Amino acid sequence: MTYFPTIENIKKAADNIQQVVAITPLSSSLRLSKKYKANILLKREDLQRVRSYKIRGAFNKISSLSQEERTKGVVCASAGNHAQGVAFACNHLGIKGTIYMPAVTPKQKVEQTKMFGEDWVTVVLEGDTFDDAYKAAKIYCEKEKETFVHPFDDPKIIEGQGTVALEILEQSKEPIDYIFAPIGGGGLVSGMIGVLKELSPKTKIIGVEPEGAPSMKTSIEEGVNTELQQIDKFIDGAAVKRVGYYTFNICKDNLTKMVTVPEGKVCQTILDLYNRDAIVVEPAGALTITALDDFAAEIEGKNVVCIISGSNNDITRTAEIKERALLYGQLKHYFMVRFPQRPGALKEFVSEILGPTDDITHFEYSKKSSKENAPAVVGIELKSPTDLAPLVQRMKKNNFFGEYLNDKPDLFQYLV
Repeated sequence: MTYFPTIENIKKAADNIQQVVAITPLSSSLRLSKKYKANILLKREDLQRVRSYKIRGAFNKISSLSQEERTKGVVCASAGNHAQGVAFACNHLGIKGTIYMPAVTPKQKVEQTKMFGEDWVTVVLEGDTFDDAYKAAKIYCEKEKETFVHPFDDPKIIEGQGTVALEILEQSKEPIDYIFAPIGGGGLVSGMIGVLKELSPKTKIIGVEPEGAPSMKTSIEEGVNTELQQIDKFIDGAAVKRVGYYTFNICKDNLTKMVTVPEGKVCQTILDLYNRDAIVVEPAGALTITALDDFAAEIEGKNVVCIISGSNNDITRTAEIKERALLYGQLKHYFMVRFPQRPGALKEFVSEILGPTDDITHFEYSKKSSKENAPAVVGIELKSPTDLAPLVQRMKKNNFFGEYLNDKPDLFQYLV
């Protein structure tokens, strides 16, 4: 069964959702424009009332249900943002909803979902990934004979998300040369393709995924919708093992390019947006800006839009975001250090081994009896990646060096 989102249906969706969806700003980023020598525009979907674009598709789908379907209720699975859109729609329309979310979903997203849904929704935490929650939701849905509101692989969802592109074209004074869109399951970019192919066919559409969850990129390269066996769940808003049936078929023939970006680099983008632009985004919301480096020469002098897809970030994740950014920037390093079991060994390490700007940020040590040396796990933050080689050289020269842990994933996973 083939499906392609038509401009007529996306315009109907725009009319349908206008009562609840904000027309979000398309704002120029002076910092990024200067950096890339281009006109970089940010589509601020993080400023929606549920702080992501997901309200567009969810409301379009649920409001299209028959009275009989509304009476029975709806079910969905989501890593967070779709859940909030569904919850808001259920509350607004007076429809009972059951929302399945992975048990590892950030607490902030769970609480927001409950807040938007109030007494109209029940949240069920199930499994470790979106796919686990999805399977449980489908089982419940079939048992209760309720309507399943898919987070991305549904024509009504796709058409609702496509209204983002309608707004961009209406808001931009100049033709758009490039649009960078985040991809999890592919609903947003699929809807945008429906608009751009009709109204702005020269616009190049770049899909961006996390490096640790490249489900769309893998599927396009393989020529078939492929389910990944393992994914990195850190960028929870865009980490799915398998993209949609509809979305894959739309994207494989219409994306200009599909790229991935490292999770650590995404974390640095999050910090830069907060510290330099006072913009708070979740990891998925930073994907598109993170990809710009790979296109720096290509986009120079062009009009470029980056979709900022959401801002539902949990403040408790800040320490991990900083840690991942430092590791990616080669500024944070972990070692197994062999400390001589004699008085003054630690003082010697600090005064003679560490450089003047090196900082110990992690230290675990247990004294061992009847041994010359005892191991310690030491995390050191550097000012520059070039400080690493001299540090290692000093450690080896003075017999402190044991092992470098950053490139030992089996051990490293217990530290980060």
